[in-house]
Amino acid sequence: MFVSLNWLKNYVDIDQLSPEALAERITKTGIEVDGLERFGQSLTNVVVGYVESCEKHPNADKLNLCQVNVGEETLQIVCGAPNIAQGQKVAVAKPGAVLPGNFKIKKAKLRGVESNGMICSLQELGIEEKFVPKEFANGIFVFPEDSEIGAGVTELLNLDDVIIELDITPNRSDAFSMLGVAYEVAAILDVPIRLPQNSVRTVEEKATDHVSVQVEAQENNPYYGAFIINDVQVGPSPLWLRNYLIAAGIRPINNVVDITNYVLLEYGQPLHAFDFDKFGSNQVVVRQAKEQEKMYTLDDQERTLSSEHLVITNGSTPQALAGVMGGADSEVSDQTTTILLEAAYFDPQIVRKAAKDFELRSESSNRFEKGVDPNRVRLAGERACQLLSQYANGTVLDGVAEFDQLDYQEKTVTIWTSIINARLGTDISNDEIGDILRKLNFDYEQDGETFTVFVPTRRQDITIFEDMLEEVARIYGYDNLPFTLPQGGAQAGGLTKNQQLKRHIKSFLEGAGLSETVTYSLTSKGRVNQLVSPEIQEELVSTVSLAMPMSEDHSTLRLSLLPEMLGTLSYNLARKQQNIAYYELGSVFISKEEEVTKQPEEKLRVSGALTGDWITHPWQQEKKQVDFFVVKGILESLFASLNIDVQFKQAKLDDMHPGRTAQLFINNRSIGFAGQVHPTLQKTYNLKETYVFDLDLDYVLEIHKNEPSFDKIPRYPSISRDIALVVDEEINAGAIQSTIQQVGGELVKSVQVFDVYQGKHLDAGKKSIAFNLLYQDPERTLKDEEVEASYQAIIDAVANEHQAELRG
Repeated sequence: MFVSLNWLKNYVDIDQLSPEALAERITKTGIEVDGLERFGQSLTNVVVGYVESCEKHPNADKLNLCQVNVGEETLQIVCGAPNIAQGQKVAVAKPGAVLPGNFKIKKAKLRGVESNGMICSLQELGIEEKFVPKEFANGIFVFPEDSEIGAGVTELLNLDDVIIELDITPNRSDAFSMLGVAYEVAAILDVPIRLPQNSVRTVEEKATDHVSVQVEAQENNPYYGAFIINDVQVGPSPLWLRNYLIAAGIRPINNVVDITNYVLLEYGQPLHAFDFDKFGSNQVVVRQAKEQEKMYTLDDQERTLSSEHLVITNGSTPQALAGVMGGADSEVSDQTTTILLEAAYFDPQIVRKAAKDFELRSESSNRFEKGVDPNRVRLAGERACQLLSQYANGTVLDGVAEFDQLDYQEKTVTIWTSIINARLGTDISNDEIGDILRKLNFDYEQDGETFTVFVPTRRQDITIFEDMLEEVARIYGYDNLPFTLPQGGAQAGGLTKNQQLKRHIKSFLEGAGLSETVTYSLTSKGRVNQLVSPEIQEELVSTVSLAMPMSEDHSTLRLSLLPEMLGTLSYNLARKQQNIAYYELGSVFISKEEEVTKQPEEKLRVSGALTGDWITHPWQQEKKQVDFFVVKGILESLFASLNIDVQFKQAKLDDMHPGRTAQLFINNRSIGFAGQVHPTLQKTYNLKETYVFDLDLDYVLEIHKNEPSFDKIPRYPSISRDIALVVDEEINAGAIQSTIQQVGGELVKSVQVFDVYQGKHLDAGKKSIAFNLLYQDPERTLKDEEVEASYQAIIDAVANEHQAELRG
């Protein structure tokens, strides 16, 4: 909503505050100000001039030589505008004036003839092209004949106006009008409000003698009023009215259309004017449209209607789409002389349906959708009749042909001072609450601390005690509400153990090079069973689907975070992002019932997906692609930071590569898996080699013990030994590593695999695995005999358990 402060001044005195201060006060009481903008630039030495003569330039075919009376003097000005003519009143920038864009006006010679100033178009005065009336779009602006010669154009063209843009929430439909904003500002500043005086001069002839109203769809149209105005002269609107419309973001058309738009903005009540001679009937019938019924709207588009649309008809054919747009058949034109003026109340849902179906969102439909004030419907029609009489020389017939089953009753809400103070933590007195209601222009009855408030129909957002509580609070001033610190212990706040642990995991993964992503909790039925961890499959009985999904792609609660994450990878790869590493903390949803009757159980998981290069150093010509061991290394480091022992065991899982997948175990309990996505599944997502992991975070949080621990920095030297063992190729290196660690005991600080070999000099079905063993005691220097004894014990153990032989 764009609010012109010059327009607002007609209803309420706001001169006591600067525009910036007023905007701040409005924001503090609940309606956010999105912006504040000067409509134009105050101009000096730019005045109204009268073109006394206009002749062809002696040396140029497309220029005119004008003598222009500017009040104190007559200036000779050369003008190239195609619409310049003798007898016009125009905007003249005298020498010394500075136009927008820092364009300075000086005396000059044009084709050998002196020119003392410039005759200006609206664009040159700083008004945007889209708001310039069509007749002046390609030339200079012509003032009305009653404009005073020599008067400054700043006030005449509203160039000193300030526009406040309000971001109005849907519940505050009252603020979608200038009067609604005036009520709000009057309450904020505690000043009286001046409402327009509707004094319509009518003739004895009655509107009901010329038109009748019949409403068949009474629930969707509880009020319809038809006014008749004869002898209308369609032409330009008065300058002040055009200025206000432009300030509100509406382009002026003609006096009839402009007046309906002006009343729309003033009262918040949409109106529509029909050319009564083109209407084709003396009967207005409001009904639901017929299936496949057609009509042409004002934008010359053919619309195919359905029975869910409400139309205004002449008894046979639709003449308007109710609350949205008029029909082309009865459009007001320059030849219109008799107007049928519609003032109606339409059901918000029926208007929204039509506006959405035909993509015709307008100022009118916007207000009908949010709800208009029942008590302003007829008033708005009378206001428009008054203006049409004044500025279109119309003759208004007496009365209105109407159908009226509208509810005009005010809602009553009871409030109590003690409860308001208890809720707000304030000490507001009865008198102060009464004063707030007075500022809001709410009638009320008081019995001690009990107030029975009669809420005016313009405030349809107020229906219950809490609504009135908010009104009291915002007018009292949110800044005046007391604040208290939370009661309880000395510590104001903190993170729980689980919150700390989740932050640690996220921080670790981000430090490792992964970026967090958040995907939909809903997936498709085709993806829901992909990449589900074994421990989830054991518990799962059935998937959970939505009864009314928005789309098939998001119809089922996920059992794994990975399918949607792979979809995100695919989306980014298609946009030339080749090296991607993602992780996500989120829930999966498990139902343990055949027929889902209860809420599914949520399980917290942490998952990741990586593809492309992991390390790239072009200068060193070094590159490493993501592989199984990159993912395994990240997870091993993560669990090491949590001080949790985890075991990796080779596994064959659905949708995973059979030779590059491991299942993870903690305390012999499965907690997830890691490995490469099966090439077939990769292809369906248009992915290259991609590695993933999926972990049960609930169990990790459950078993984690946040006990601080540390290892002393060793003061004594370490001893390193290498051992190469020949074993059957099906034996895993991890099993041998566990045996070495068990036998080596506390002296063996680490066991690392550094080589695997198969081929020449080894028997078929055999492989060589080389380990590095690091011996160290933090309390003393180890002796060679101790290390040798341990080394021999390890050789014996691996020989017995794994039939391993030392490689010669």
